[in-house]
Amino acid sequence: MASVLHIPDHVPADRVVDFDIFALPGVENDYFAAWEALRGGADTGRPALVWTTANHGHWIATSGELIRSLWADSARLSNKVLAVTPGLGEVMDFIPLQQDGREHHATRNAIMKGFGARHIIALDPLITAVARDLTAALRPRGSCEFMQDFAEILPLHIFLTLIDVPVEDRAKLRPLGAQLTRPDGSMTVEQLRDAADAYLAPYVEARLANPGTDLFSRILAEPVGDRPWTLDEARRMCRNLLFGGLDTVVAMVGMVALHLARNPHDQALLRAQPELIPAAADELMRRYPTVSVSRNAVEDIAVDGVTIRTDDIVYLPSVLHNLDPASFSDPLTVDFARGLTPIRHTTLGAGAHRCVGAGLARLEVIAFLREWLANMPEVRLDPARPVTMRGGNVGACTSLPLVWDV
Repeated sequence: MASVLHIPDHVPADRVVDFDIFALPGVENDYFAAWEALRGGADTGRPALVWTTANHGHWIATSGELIRSLWADSARLSNKVLAVTPGLGEVMDFIPLQQDGREHHATRNAIMKGFGARHIIALDPLITAVARDLTAALRPRGSCEFMQDFAEILPLHIFLTLIDVPVEDRAKLRPLGAQLTRPDGSMTVEQLRDAADAYLAPYVEARLANPGTDLFSRILAEPVGDRPWTLDEARRMCRNLLFGGLDTVVAMVGMVALHLARNPHDQALLRAQPELIPAAADELMRRYPTVSVSRNAVEDIAVDGVTIRTDDIVYLPSVLHNLDPASFSDPLTVDFARGLTPIRHTTLGAGAHRCVGAGLARLEVIAFLREWLANMPEVRLDPARPVTMRGGNVGACTSLPLVWDV
C-alpha cells in the first residue's frame, strides 16, 4: 500500500507519523516489536493518538487505555468503515460487523443464537479429533512448516464443517481470507467480494429455502427482530462469517505454536500440569494479539488534546492494548497464572462488536494445546529456516518452520 500524504487542518504537526499498517518496518522479523516501535518507550513522549499519512490518512491509538475505551465506544464510533483499505467497507457491507445500534443488535442477536454455547461445546470432539489426526500425521516426519501443515488446516476444517460445506474447499477459500486482512494487490476489493459471494450463493439460497442444522441455517432460522432475513441480508451475513472464519484463528494458533517452540519450559509445564491449559490459552491469546480494527467517527470527539473529527478513521491495534505496561503488569512475560482469572484483553475485541466466534476460537486454541502437547515431543524452531511474519488488519506468521526428534 503506497503512502499518500494527507494532513487535515485539525491534525497538529506533532501528531503526524509515516506509518503504514500494511508495511510495518521490521514486521517480517517481529510483528509485535514493529508495533511497539510506534508507541516507543516512556522517554519518547509519544502521544496516545497519532495521525499517519499512509492509506489516505487516519488516526492510530497507541495507548492501551485509549484503545480499550475507543474500541467499546459504539455511540461515537461506527464500524461502518470496516478497514483503512480504500473502498473495502463500502464493497463488503458485512452483517453484523458493519452495522450499528438497533440494526446491529437485531442481526447480532440471531447470529449469537446460532453460535450458542451448546452448539460450540458440541464441536469439541470434532476439534479434538482433527487436532489429534494432524498431530499424529506430523510426528513421524520430524519437521513441518506449521502454518501450512497445521494452522491453516485445523480452524478451516472446523469452520467449513460448521457451515456444512466441503472441507476440501479449504485450499481455494484460504487465500481469500488472507487477501481481506493482508492484501497484496493481486485482487481488487470487488473481485474479493465477488469470489466469496460466488462460492456462497448456492449455499445461502439453499439454507433460506430449506434450513438444515448447520450454522448458517440456525442463524437464518432466527428472525431479525420480528421478520425473516432477506436474501441480501443473508448474503452479507454469510459473507461476513466466511471471512471471519478464514484467517483470525489461523494467525492465533500460529502465534501460540511459535511461543511453545521458543519456550520449551512452557511445553514441559503444560505437559506436567495439563489442567493449566485453559488458563494458558487465555494468557497466550493476550500475549500474542494480531487483530486490529478501524472505526469512523460519527461526531467530533475530543481526546488526548486533539479532536477526532466526524468521518475521521481511527485504527485500534489490540497489540498496543495487550502489551501496554499501563494496562497489564509485565505484559511481555507469559504468566499462565494470569489466565486463572478473566483477562480483559482485546485479542477478540471489546464492546458491542466483540467477535461472535470468540468462544469457538478459544475452544480451538485449547484443543490445539491439549493434543499437540500430549502427542508431540519437545518442538523447536528450525535453526536453518527463519520465522517470517506479515502485518495488516490481522498480523500472522507466514512461515513457521519447526523441528523435533523422532
